[in-house]
Amino acid sequence: MTVDQPTGFGPDFLWGVSTSAYQIEGGVTEGGRGPSTWDTFCAEPGRILNGDTGAVACDHYHRYAEDVALMKDLGVGAYRFSFAWPRIQPAGKGPANAEGLAFYDRLIDELLAQGIKPVPTLYHWDTPQALEDEGGWLNRDITDRFAEYASILAERFGDRVPQWITLNEPVVLTLFAYGVGAHAPGKQLMFESLPVAHHQLLAHGKAVQALRAGGAGNIGIASNHAPTWPASDSAEDQGAAAVYDTLFNWLFADPVLLGRYPNDDLAAAMPGPVAEDLAVIGTPIDWYGINHYSPARIGAAIGQADTAASDGIEIPSGLPFEPRELEGYPKTDFGWPVVPEAFGEILRTFQQRYGDRLPPIYITENGCAINDGPGSNGVVDDQRRIEFLDGYLRSLAEVVAEGIDVRGYFQWSLLDNFEWAAGYSQRFGLVHVDFETLVRTPKASYRWYRDLIAR
Repeated sequence: MTVDQPTGFGPDFLWGVSTSAYQIEGGVTEGGRGPSTWDTFCAEPGRILNGDTGAVACDHYHRYAEDVALMKDLGVGAYRFSFAWPRIQPAGKGPANAEGLAFYDRLIDELLAQGIKPVPTLYHWDTPQALEDEGGWLNRDITDRFAEYASILAERFGDRVPQWITLNEPVVLTLFAYGVGAHAPGKQLMFESLPVAHHQLLAHGKAVQALRAGGAGNIGIASNHAPTWPASDSAEDQGAAAVYDTLFNWLFADPVLLGRYPNDDLAAAMPGPVAEDLAVIGTPIDWYGINHYSPARIGAAIGQADTAASDGIEIPSGLPFEPRELEGYPKTDFGWPVVPEAFGEILRTFQQRYGDRLPPIYITENGCAINDGPGSNGVVDDQRRIEFLDGYLRSLAEVVAEGIDVRGYFQWSLLDNFEWAAGYSQRFGLVHVDFETLVRTPKASYRWYRDLIAR
Protein backbone atom coordinates (compact mmCIF):
# COMPACT_ATOMS: atom_id res chain seq x y z
CA MET A 1 0.00 0.00 0.00
CA THR A 2 1.14 3.54 -0.71
CA VAL A 3 1.43 5.17 2.73
CA ASP A 4 1.34 8.73 1.42
CA GLN A 5 -2.05 8.56 -0.27
CA PRO A 6 -3.72 11.42 -2.19
CA THR A 7 -5.35 13.99 0.10
CA GLY A 8 -7.32 17.21 -0.11
CA PHE A 9 -10.81 16.02 -1.04
CA GLY A 10 -12.69 17.06 2.09
CA PRO A 11 -15.22 15.20 4.27
CA ASP A 12 -18.18 15.75 1.92
CA PHE A 13 -16.44 14.37 -1.17
CA LEU A 14 -18.40 11.35 -2.47
CA TRP A 15 -16.46 8.14 -3.04
CA GLY A 16 -18.09 5.42 -5.09
CA VAL A 17 -17.76 2.55 -7.52
CA SER A 18 -19.42 1.97 -10.91
CA THR A 19 -20.81 -0.95 -12.90
CA SER A 20 -23.34 -1.47 -15.70
CA ALA A 21 -26.18 -3.92 -16.11
CA TYR A 22 -25.09 -5.96 -19.13
CA GLN A 23 -21.53 -6.20 -17.87
CA ILE A 24 -22.37 -7.79 -14.51
CA GLU A 25 -26.01 -8.87 -14.14
CA GLY A 26 -26.37 -12.04 -16.21
CA GLY A 27 -29.85 -13.54 -15.93
CA VAL A 28 -30.60 -12.38 -19.46
CA THR A 29 -33.57 -14.75 -19.87
CA GLU A 30 -34.84 -14.51 -16.28
CA GLY A 31 -37.46 -12.41 -14.60
CA GLY A 32 -39.27 -11.45 -17.77
CA ARG A 33 -36.30 -9.61 -19.26
CA GLY A 34 -36.49 -9.10 -23.00
CA PRO A 35 -33.57 -9.43 -25.42
CA SER A 36 -31.19 -6.51 -25.86
CA THR A 37 -29.00 -5.49 -28.76
CA TRP A 38 -26.03 -6.88 -26.84
CA ASP A 39 -27.65 -10.31 -26.56
CA THR A 40 -28.11 -10.25 -30.33
CA PHE A 41 -24.62 -8.92 -31.00
CA CYS A 42 -22.97 -11.53 -28.79
CA ALA A 43 -24.81 -14.30 -30.64
CA GLU A 44 -23.27 -13.24 -33.96
CA PRO A 45 -20.08 -15.22 -34.69
CA GLY A 46 -16.87 -13.22 -34.57
CA ARG A 47 -18.29 -10.20 -32.80
CA ILE A 48 -16.89 -10.85 -29.30
CA LEU A 49 -13.43 -12.09 -28.39
CA ASN A 50 -13.48 -15.83 -27.62
CA GLY A 51 -17.22 -15.92 -28.29
CA ASP A 52 -17.92 -14.56 -24.80
CA THR A 53 -21.37 -13.25 -23.84
CA GLY A 54 -23.01 -11.44 -20.94
CA ALA A 55 -25.50 -14.27 -20.38
CA VAL A 56 -24.06 -14.99 -16.92
CA ALA A 57 -21.37 -12.32 -16.49
CA CYS A 58 -20.84 -11.86 -12.71
CA ASP A 59 -24.33 -13.21 -11.92
CA HIS A 60 -25.06 -10.01 -10.02
CA TYR A 61 -28.76 -10.66 -10.67
CA HIS A 62 -28.58 -13.41 -8.04
CA ARG A 63 -25.53 -12.27 -6.05
CA TYR A 64 -26.33 -8.58 -5.60
CA ALA A 65 -26.43 -8.87 -1.80
CA GLU A 66 -22.90 -10.31 -1.76
CA ASP A 67 -21.74 -7.44 -3.97
CA VAL A 68 -23.42 -4.81 -1.78
CA ALA A 69 -21.65 -6.37 1.21
CA LEU A 70 -18.35 -5.86 -0.61
CA MET A 71 -19.24 -2.20 -1.15
CA LYS A 72 -20.15 -1.85 2.53
CA ASP A 73 -16.76 -3.26 3.53
CA LEU A 74 -15.07 -0.98 0.99
CA GLY A 75 -16.68 2.01 2.67
CA VAL A 76 -18.05 3.74 -0.43
CA GLY A 77 -20.78 6.31 -0.04
CA ALA A 78 -22.42 5.60 -3.39
CA TYR A 79 -22.89 2.93 -6.04
CA ARG A 80 -23.37 3.78 -9.68
CA PHE A 81 -25.18 0.98 -11.53
CA SER A 82 -27.49 0.91 -14.52
CA PHE A 83 -31.05 -0.22 -15.03
CA ALA A 84 -31.38 -2.72 -17.87
CA TRP A 85 -34.04 -1.17 -20.09
CA PRO A 86 -35.16 -4.60 -21.43
CA ARG A 87 -35.56 -5.81 -17.83
CA ILE A 88 -37.93 -2.91 -17.13
CA GLN A 89 -39.70 -2.87 -20.52
CA PRO A 90 -38.93 -6.08 -22.42
CA ALA A 91 -39.95 -4.53 -25.75
CA GLY A 92 -38.87 -1.00 -24.92
CA LYS A 93 -42.44 0.24 -24.63
CA GLY A 94 -45.67 -0.53 -22.85
CA PRO A 95 -46.29 -1.56 -19.24
CA ALA A 96 -43.38 -2.16 -16.92
CA ASN A 97 -42.28 -5.70 -16.13
CA ALA A 98 -43.12 -6.30 -12.46
CA GLU A 99 -40.29 -8.79 -11.94
CA GLY A 100 -37.76 -6.39 -13.37
CA LEU A 101 -38.92 -3.56 -11.12
CA ALA A 102 -38.82 -5.94 -8.15
CA PHE A 103 -35.17 -6.82 -8.79
CA TYR A 104 -34.14 -3.17 -8.65
CA ASP A 105 -36.36 -2.67 -5.58
CA ARG A 106 -34.31 -5.35 -3.85
CA LEU A 107 -31.02 -3.88 -4.97
CA ILE A 108 -31.89 -0.31 -4.01
CA ASP A 109 -33.32 -1.34 -0.65
CA GLU A 110 -30.20 -3.38 0.14
CA LEU A 111 -27.97 -0.43 -0.75
CA LEU A 112 -29.94 1.92 1.45
CA ALA A 113 -29.94 -0.58 4.30
CA GLN A 114 -26.13 -0.59 4.14
CA GLY A 115 -25.87 3.21 4.02
CA ILE A 116 -24.87 3.36 0.34
CA LYS A 117 -26.46 5.92 -1.98
CA PRO A 118 -27.88 4.40 -5.20
CA VAL A 119 -26.88 6.40 -8.30
CA PRO A 120 -28.52 4.64 -11.27
CA THR A 121 -27.93 5.23 -14.95
CA LEU A 122 -31.04 4.85 -17.10
CA TYR A 123 -29.17 3.69 -20.20
CA HIS A 124 -25.78 2.01 -20.54
CA TRP A 125 -26.03 0.78 -24.16
CA ASP A 126 -28.41 -2.21 -23.75
CA THR A 127 -31.22 -1.14 -26.09
CA PRO A 128 -34.26 -3.43 -26.18
CA GLN A 129 -33.89 -5.42 -29.39
CA ALA A 130 -37.50 -4.70 -30.33
CA LEU A 131 -36.69 -0.98 -30.51
CA GLU A 132 -33.57 -1.66 -32.55
CA ASP A 133 -35.74 -3.60 -34.99
CA GLU A 134 -37.71 -0.37 -35.47
CA GLY A 135 -34.56 1.63 -36.25
CA GLY A 136 -33.09 1.99 -32.78
CA TRP A 137 -31.31 5.27 -32.17
CA LEU A 138 -31.69 6.24 -35.82
CA ASN A 139 -35.45 6.48 -35.26
CA ARG A 140 -36.62 9.67 -33.55
CA ASP A 141 -39.46 7.74 -31.93
CA ILE A 142 -36.98 6.21 -29.48
CA THR A 143 -36.68 9.56 -27.72
CA ASP A 144 -40.32 9.40 -26.65
CA ARG A 145 -39.94 5.76 -25.65
CA PHE A 146 -36.99 6.75 -23.48
CA ALA A 147 -38.99 9.51 -21.81
CA GLU A 148 -41.75 7.00 -20.99
CA TYR A 149 -39.15 4.65 -19.55
CA ALA A 150 -37.76 7.49 -17.42
CA SER A 151 -41.26 8.21 -16.12
CA ILE A 152 -41.68 4.59 -15.03
CA LEU A 153 -38.39 4.71 -13.13
CA ALA A 154 -39.17 8.03 -11.46
CA GLU A 155 -42.55 6.79 -10.30
CA ARG A 156 -41.18 3.55 -8.88
CA PHE A 157 -37.84 4.62 -7.43
CA GLY A 158 -37.97 8.41 -7.07
CA ASP A 159 -38.66 8.17 -3.34
CA ARG A 160 -35.42 6.23 -2.73
CA VAL A 161 -32.95 7.34 -5.41
CA PRO A 162 -31.24 10.64 -4.55
CA GLN A 163 -29.12 11.04 -7.71
CA TRP A 164 -29.77 10.08 -11.34
CA ILE A 165 -27.84 9.66 -14.60
CA THR A 166 -29.64 9.67 -17.94
CA LEU A 167 -27.10 8.27 -20.43
CA ASN A 168 -23.67 6.71 -20.38
CA GLU A 169 -21.12 7.79 -22.99
CA PRO A 170 -23.31 8.72 -25.95
CA VAL A 171 -20.12 9.14 -28.01
CA VAL A 172 -19.39 5.41 -27.79
CA LEU A 173 -22.85 4.33 -28.93
CA THR A 174 -22.70 6.83 -31.79
CA LEU A 175 -19.24 6.15 -33.13
CA PHE A 176 -18.37 2.62 -32.00
CA ALA A 177 -21.81 1.01 -32.29
CA TYR A 178 -23.34 2.82 -35.28
CA GLY A 179 -20.27 4.42 -36.84
CA VAL A 180 -17.69 1.62 -37.16
CA GLY A 181 -19.69 -1.40 -35.98
CA ALA A 182 -17.47 -2.54 -33.10
CA HIS A 183 -20.30 -2.49 -30.53
CA ALA A 184 -23.95 -3.51 -30.69
CA PRO A 185 -25.85 -3.17 -32.96
CA GLY A 186 -22.80 -3.34 -35.24
CA LYS A 187 -23.73 -0.74 -37.88
CA GLN A 188 -21.01 0.78 -40.09
CA LEU A 189 -22.57 4.10 -41.02
CA MET A 190 -19.53 6.35 -40.54
CA PHE A 191 -20.73 9.98 -40.50
CA GLU A 192 -24.29 8.88 -41.24
CA SER A 193 -24.36 7.82 -37.58
CA LEU A 194 -24.64 11.47 -36.47
CA PRO A 195 -28.44 11.22 -36.02
CA VAL A 196 -27.71 8.72 -33.26
CA ALA A 197 -25.89 11.46 -31.36
CA HIS A 198 -28.78 13.87 -31.79
CA HIS A 199 -31.42 11.36 -30.75
CA GLN A 200 -29.47 10.35 -27.65
CA LEU A 201 -29.05 13.97 -26.65
CA LEU A 202 -32.74 14.63 -27.27
CA ALA A 203 -33.63 11.53 -25.25
CA HIS A 204 -31.44 12.85 -22.45
CA GLY A 205 -33.28 16.18 -22.42
CA LYS A 206 -36.70 14.50 -22.47
CA ALA A 207 -35.62 12.14 -19.70
CA VAL A 208 -34.47 15.03 -17.50
CA GLN A 209 -37.90 16.58 -17.92
CA ALA A 210 -39.70 13.27 -17.32
CA LEU A 211 -37.70 12.48 -14.19
CA ARG A 212 -38.39 15.91 -12.75
CA ALA A 213 -42.08 15.63 -13.62
CA GLY A 214 -42.10 12.34 -11.72
CA GLY A 215 -40.60 13.91 -8.61
CA ALA A 216 -36.98 12.86 -9.14
CA GLY A 217 -34.13 15.33 -8.84
CA ASN A 218 -30.34 15.74 -8.78
CA ILE A 219 -29.93 14.66 -12.41
CA GLY A 220 -26.84 14.49 -14.61
CA ILE A 221 -25.31 12.69 -17.57
CA ALA A 222 -22.14 10.55 -17.77
CA SER A 223 -20.12 11.44 -20.85
CA ASN A 224 -16.64 10.29 -21.89
CA HIS A 225 -14.06 13.07 -22.21
CA ALA A 226 -10.30 13.28 -22.67
CA PRO A 227 -7.75 15.68 -24.13
CA THR A 228 -6.96 15.39 -27.83
CA TRP A 229 -3.27 15.81 -28.59
CA PRO A 230 -2.13 16.43 -32.21
CA ALA A 231 0.42 13.95 -33.52
CA SER A 232 2.69 16.82 -34.61
CA ASP A 233 2.81 20.57 -35.07
CA SER A 234 1.88 20.30 -38.75
CA ALA A 235 -1.24 22.10 -39.92
CA GLU A 236 -2.63 18.79 -41.17
CA ASP A 237 -2.28 17.02 -37.83
CA GLN A 238 -3.54 20.05 -35.92
CA GLY A 239 -6.61 20.23 -38.14
CA ALA A 240 -7.30 16.50 -37.85
CA ALA A 241 -7.02 16.68 -34.07
CA ALA A 242 -9.45 19.60 -33.97
CA VAL A 243 -12.05 17.62 -35.95
CA TYR A 244 -11.62 14.61 -33.66
CA ASP A 245 -11.83 16.80 -30.54
CA THR A 246 -15.09 18.31 -31.73
CA LEU A 247 -16.64 14.93 -32.52
CA PHE A 248 -15.50 13.10 -29.39
CA ASN A 249 -15.82 15.86 -26.80
CA TRP A 250 -17.77 18.96 -27.72
CA LEU A 251 -20.46 17.37 -29.91
CA PHE A 252 -21.80 15.81 -26.70
CA ALA A 253 -21.02 18.48 -24.10
CA ASP A 254 -21.90 21.73 -25.89
CA PRO A 255 -25.57 20.89 -26.58
CA VAL A 256 -26.14 19.85 -22.95
CA LEU A 257 -24.26 22.73 -21.34
CA LEU A 258 -24.68 25.52 -23.90
CA GLY A 259 -27.80 24.49 -25.82
CA ARG A 260 -26.02 24.52 -29.17
CA TYR A 261 -23.80 22.37 -31.37
CA PRO A 262 -20.09 23.22 -31.65
CA ASN A 263 -20.48 24.48 -35.22
CA ASP A 264 -23.08 25.15 -37.90
CA ASP A 265 -22.02 22.17 -40.03
CA LEU A 266 -22.80 19.72 -37.26
CA ALA A 267 -26.11 21.41 -36.52
CA ALA A 268 -27.03 21.18 -40.20
CA ALA A 269 -26.22 17.44 -40.22
CA MET A 270 -28.76 16.68 -37.51
CA PRO A 271 -32.32 15.51 -38.17
CA GLY A 272 -35.56 17.13 -37.10
CA PRO A 273 -36.31 20.64 -35.88
CA VAL A 274 -32.80 21.13 -34.50
CA ALA A 275 -33.35 24.52 -32.84
CA GLU A 276 -36.44 23.27 -31.00
CA ASP A 277 -34.66 20.07 -30.03
CA LEU A 278 -31.69 21.98 -28.64
CA ALA A 279 -33.99 23.81 -26.27
CA VAL A 280 -34.95 20.40 -24.84
CA ILE A 281 -31.40 19.02 -24.94
CA GLY A 282 -30.19 22.05 -23.00
CA THR A 283 -32.68 21.54 -20.18
CA PRO A 284 -30.61 22.50 -17.12
CA ILE A 285 -29.00 19.63 -15.25
CA ASP A 286 -27.86 19.56 -11.65
CA TRP A 287 -24.37 18.21 -12.32
CA TYR A 288 -22.20 16.89 -15.14
CA GLY A 289 -20.54 13.48 -15.10
CA ILE A 290 -17.15 12.92 -16.73
CA ASN A 291 -15.82 9.45 -17.56
CA HIS A 292 -12.07 9.66 -18.16
CA TYR A 293 -9.41 7.12 -19.09
CA SER A 294 -6.69 8.27 -21.51
CA PRO A 295 -5.91 11.12 -23.92
CA ALA A 296 -5.98 10.58 -27.68
CA ARG A 297 -3.09 11.32 -30.03
CA ILE A 298 -4.53 12.17 -33.44
CA GLY A 299 -2.98 12.78 -36.83
CA ALA A 300 -4.15 13.41 -40.38
CA ALA A 301 -5.46 10.44 -42.33
CA ILE A 302 -2.44 9.09 -44.19
CA GLY A 303 -2.92 5.36 -43.69
CA GLN A 304 -0.94 5.06 -40.45
CA ALA A 305 -3.82 4.51 -38.02
CA ASP A 306 -2.83 2.61 -34.89
CA THR A 307 -5.68 0.23 -34.06
CA ALA A 308 -4.25 -0.29 -30.57
CA ALA A 309 -5.00 3.37 -29.87
CA SER A 310 -8.73 2.66 -30.33
CA ASP A 311 -9.28 -0.51 -28.27
CA GLY A 312 -7.84 -2.58 -31.10
CA ILE A 313 -10.71 -1.60 -33.40
CA GLU A 314 -9.81 -1.52 -37.07
CA ILE A 315 -10.15 2.07 -38.25
CA PRO A 316 -12.04 2.33 -41.55
CA SER A 317 -10.77 4.48 -44.38
CA GLY A 318 -12.52 7.72 -45.23
CA LEU A 319 -12.15 9.48 -41.88
CA PRO A 320 -10.36 12.84 -41.75
CA PHE A 321 -8.23 11.73 -38.79
CA GLU A 322 -6.33 8.72 -37.46
CA PRO A 323 -5.45 7.63 -33.92
CA ARG A 324 -1.73 7.24 -33.31
CA GLU A 325 0.03 5.48 -30.47
CA LEU A 326 0.94 7.72 -27.55
CA GLU A 327 4.51 6.72 -26.77
CA GLY A 328 6.56 7.29 -23.65
CA TYR A 329 3.92 6.34 -21.10
CA PRO A 330 3.16 3.12 -19.22
CA LYS A 331 0.29 1.08 -20.66
CA THR A 332 -2.60 -0.76 -19.07
CA ASP A 333 -3.17 -4.36 -20.15
CA PHE A 334 -5.75 -2.99 -22.60
CA GLY A 335 -2.97 -0.94 -24.19
CA TRP A 336 -4.30 2.41 -22.94
CA PRO A 337 -1.61 4.91 -21.94
CA VAL A 338 -1.46 5.91 -18.27
CA VAL A 339 -1.31 9.72 -18.27
CA PRO A 340 -2.47 11.19 -14.94
CA GLU A 341 -1.82 14.79 -16.00
CA ALA A 342 -4.41 14.40 -18.79
CA PHE A 343 -7.07 13.98 -16.10
CA GLY A 344 -6.38 17.43 -14.72
CA GLU A 345 -6.08 18.84 -18.23
CA ILE A 346 -9.56 17.83 -19.34
CA LEU A 347 -11.13 19.17 -16.14
CA ARG A 348 -9.37 22.50 -16.55
CA THR A 349 -10.49 22.60 -20.19
CA PHE A 350 -14.10 22.15 -19.09
CA GLN A 351 -13.77 24.99 -16.59
CA GLN A 352 -12.23 27.27 -19.23
CA ARG A 353 -14.73 26.36 -21.95
CA TYR A 354 -17.94 26.58 -19.93
CA GLY A 355 -17.19 28.93 -17.04
CA ASP A 356 -20.28 29.67 -15.01
CA ARG A 357 -22.36 27.45 -17.32
CA LEU A 358 -20.56 24.41 -15.88
CA PRO A 359 -22.49 22.76 -13.05
CA PRO A 360 -20.74 20.73 -10.34
CA ILE A 361 -18.76 17.77 -11.73
CA TYR A 362 -18.73 14.14 -10.66
CA ILE A 363 -16.14 11.73 -12.04
CA THR A 364 -18.52 8.95 -13.01
CA GLU A 365 -15.84 6.54 -14.31
CA ASN A 366 -12.07 6.22 -14.04
CA GLY A 367 -10.04 3.05 -13.86
CA CYS A 368 -7.78 0.66 -15.73
CA ALA A 369 -7.48 -2.89 -17.03
CA ILE A 370 -4.81 -4.74 -15.04
CA ASN A 371 -5.20 -8.47 -15.58
CA ASP A 372 -3.39 -9.82 -12.52
CA GLY A 373 -4.96 -12.92 -11.00
CA PRO A 374 -4.57 -14.60 -7.61
CA GLY A 375 -1.06 -15.72 -6.70
CA SER A 376 -0.19 -18.99 -5.00
CA ASN A 377 -1.24 -17.40 -1.71
CA GLY A 378 -4.63 -16.41 -3.15
CA VAL A 379 -3.78 -12.70 -3.10
CA VAL A 380 -4.35 -10.51 -6.16
CA ASP A 381 -1.44 -8.08 -5.85
CA ASP A 382 -2.40 -5.54 -8.54
CA GLN A 383 0.19 -2.90 -7.73
CA ARG A 384 -0.08 -1.31 -11.18
CA ARG A 385 -3.73 -0.48 -10.51
CA ILE A 386 -2.74 1.09 -7.20
CA GLU A 387 -0.14 3.17 -9.02
CA PHE A 388 -2.77 4.19 -11.59
CA LEU A 389 -5.29 5.25 -8.94
CA ASP A 390 -2.65 7.06 -6.92
CA GLY A 391 -1.51 9.07 -9.94
CA TYR A 392 -4.97 9.92 -11.26
CA LEU A 393 -6.34 10.87 -7.86
CA ARG A 394 -3.37 13.15 -7.23
CA SER A 395 -4.14 14.86 -10.53
CA LEU A 396 -7.77 15.17 -9.47
CA ALA A 397 -6.75 16.58 -6.08
CA GLU A 398 -4.80 19.32 -7.83
CA VAL A 399 -7.83 20.63 -9.71
CA VAL A 400 -9.99 20.39 -6.60
CA ALA A 401 -7.40 22.51 -4.80
CA GLU A 402 -7.61 25.03 -7.66
CA GLY A 403 -11.30 25.47 -6.98
CA ILE A 404 -12.86 23.40 -9.76
CA ASP A 405 -16.08 22.04 -8.30
CA VAL A 406 -15.62 18.26 -8.40
CA ARG A 407 -17.85 16.62 -5.81
CA GLY A 408 -17.28 12.90 -6.21
CA TYR A 409 -15.34 10.06 -7.80
CA PHE A 410 -16.69 6.69 -8.96
CA GLN A 411 -14.00 4.10 -9.61
CA TRP A 412 -14.50 1.78 -12.58
CA SER A 413 -15.15 -0.87 -11.60
CA LEU A 414 -16.23 -2.74 -8.49
CA LEU A 415 -16.00 -6.12 -10.25
CA ASP A 416 -14.11 -7.69 -13.10
CA ASN A 417 -16.79 -7.94 -15.76
CA PHE A 418 -17.82 -8.44 -19.38
CA GLU A 419 -15.78 -5.85 -21.26
CA TRP A 420 -17.95 -5.53 -24.38
CA ALA A 421 -16.18 -6.67 -27.58
CA ALA A 422 -13.14 -7.72 -25.52
CA GLY A 423 -15.26 -10.27 -23.63
CA TYR A 424 -13.69 -11.39 -20.36
CA SER A 425 -10.11 -10.69 -21.45
CA GLN A 426 -9.76 -7.37 -19.58
CA ARG A 427 -10.12 -6.94 -15.83
CA PHE A 428 -11.10 -3.49 -14.53
CA GLY A 429 -12.32 -4.57 -11.08
CA LEU A 430 -11.21 -3.84 -7.56
CA VAL A 431 -12.62 -7.30 -6.93
CA HIS A 432 -11.37 -10.31 -8.91
CA VAL A 433 -14.12 -12.54 -10.31
CA ASP A 434 -13.40 -16.15 -11.24
CA PHE A 435 -15.74 -16.49 -14.20
CA GLU A 436 -15.91 -20.28 -13.79
CA THR A 437 -16.88 -20.34 -10.10
CA LEU A 438 -18.01 -16.68 -9.75
CA VAL A 439 -15.99 -16.44 -6.52
CA ARG A 440 -15.17 -12.83 -5.61
CA THR A 441 -11.69 -11.98 -4.27
CA PRO A 442 -10.91 -8.40 -3.22
CA LYS A 443 -7.60 -7.25 -4.71
CA ALA A 444 -4.79 -5.23 -3.16
CA SER A 445 -6.28 -2.17 -4.90
CA TYR A 446 -9.58 -2.77 -3.09
CA ARG A 447 -7.76 -2.51 0.24
CA TRP A 448 -5.85 0.57 -0.95
CA TYR A 449 -9.09 2.31 -1.98
CA ARG A 450 -10.75 1.27 1.30
CA ASP A 451 -7.90 2.85 3.26
CA LEU A 452 -8.09 6.01 1.16
CA ILE A 453 -11.82 6.37 1.78
CA ALA A 454 -11.40 5.70 5.51
CA ARG A 455 -8.85 8.52 5.75
